[in-house]
Parts: sequence; C-alpha cells; structure tokens
Amino acid sequence: MRLKSNFGLPPLTFAGSKARFFLIMKKSALHQLHVLGSVVTSTLSAWRGTSVIKAARQPPQLLKLYDMEGSPHCRIVREALTALGLDVQIYPCPRGGQRFRPQVKQLGGKEQFPFLIDPNTKTQLYESRAIVDYLFLTYGGQDAPSSYRAAGRFQSLFGALASAASGLRGVHARSGKNPAQMLELWSFESSPYSRLVRERMTELELPYILHNLGKEQFADMGPAAMRVIPGPYKPRPGGRREKLLAQHGRIQVPYLKDPNTGVAMYESSDIIAYLEQQYG
Repeated sequence: MRLKSNFGLPPLTFAGSKARFFLIMKKSALHQLHVLGSVVTSTLSAWRGTSVIKAARQPPQLLKLYDMEGSPHCRIVREALTALGLDVQIYPCPRGGQRFRPQVKQLGGKEQFPFLIDPNTKTQLYESRAIVDYLFLTYGGQDAPSSYRAAGRFQSLFGALASAASGLRGVHARSGKNPAQMLELWSFESSPYSRLVRERMTELELPYILHNLGKEQFADMGPAAMRVIPGPYKPRPGGRREKLLAQHGRIQVPYLKDPNTGVAMYESSDIIAYLEQQYG
C-alpha cells in the first residue's frame, strides 16, 4: 500500500522556487473555497446522509447506481444509502459522458438519473422517490422517513440551491482514462470533503465502489481530529466504523483505495490531485 500527498506536487524545499510555493498556496486556497461551498450544500440539504438511521445487512451482490454527483435527485438517493449503511457500485453519468450514459438507455430505455439496479431482486428503477422508498422497504424494513423522500416544492428548491452552492461540480464530463478495476471510496453523503472527491470522480467518469460510513453514535460527531467527545475514540461495537478502525487504525473520510496502482490515501486535496495525475 502506497500513500501520496502534497497536492500531487513534489515536497517543497528551500531550493524550490517562489512560483511553486505560490502555486501550492493557490491550490490550497481554492480547495478550501470549494470545501466552504460543499458545507453550504450539506446545510441546504439539512445534513441528510450524515447518520445511519437503520443499519441494513449488506446484500450478497452490490447494488448498482447510475449517478450524477451534482444532481439533487441523485443526492437524495445517496443520502438514503448512507442512512441505511449500504454499499453500492457507482457508475458516474455526467452530462456529455460516454462511458455509462448509453448503458442506462440500453438497460432502461431512457437516459434519466438516478437509475438503480438491484441484482439481488432483479429490480430496475428510475425516479428518486421510488428508489428511496424501495431501499428503505427492502433493506430497512420500514417506510422511508419523510425527510428522505424527494418530494415537495421546497425540497426541490433547496436541492437545486444545494447543487448551485457546489458550483455545479460533478455535473459535466471531462476527458480522462478509464481504470481497469473499480476504485473504492469510503465516504458518507453529507461529508463536505468527501463530496469534493465524488465530484471529481464523476467528472472523470471513474466507476467506484462507495462504502457508506455514516455516523453511528453521538461520539462519531465532529471531524476525525476534533470529535465532540474528548479522549480516545471508541466506535459503536459491531458497527462498520469498528471494523474499519480494526483494519486501518483510523476513522477518517474520504479514504480512497485504488487497486490498479496499490495507492491508499486520506485527505481530499491529495486524493483529487492523485485522480487528476493518474486519470485526468
């Protein structure tokens, strides 16, 4: 396992030029500006997709979601997936994309997103509300909470504003390389830092396995380095975070693993730089 950092640039040394120093500072400032916009997006979305409401058992086969990160209709589905703690294969379908958008039309008859395929039940669904209801009933054993159902004029308005707050990133396709194997990303929907990574993966049409790591208890609240409860962090026994902590010794999102290169890394800025360098 290899780790990378420093915005994709060589480490700064005293021999480095002022130009390189200012380039790093510019990238850092721009990234923090994007983080701020992502925080606004989560706020306008009422921070849905933060906590696990009903921990679902993972089905034998992963769900498949044809998705566009910047779409408010797709967002409500990803929020539900976090609320249930369900992993899913994401096939990014940005506007102008050529890798997966044609597949959706071939499979379902129209290019409309989100589009869910559940190979466990042979189910295919368009429409965010229908998908959310299906997920909660099938894997949560309950009706979808009203706040997670994509309906209502105000929810649609705030959803559109939330997408605008992120500068419509994760909407339009960019040219890039197609990986041989799907990448893996540990995330939860409302995480501002994780959203930046998902936006870039959408724009580059990079398919990935999304491991939803929603917060399972009050002690999980707050960023990894400054949680609301001081002292040693103790994950909920039997939860997904306990398992990840045992495997990696650290709970922080986003966390990316690329089986194509053996790279594993934290920190959204470093991940984005890596994606650009490797696949952009």
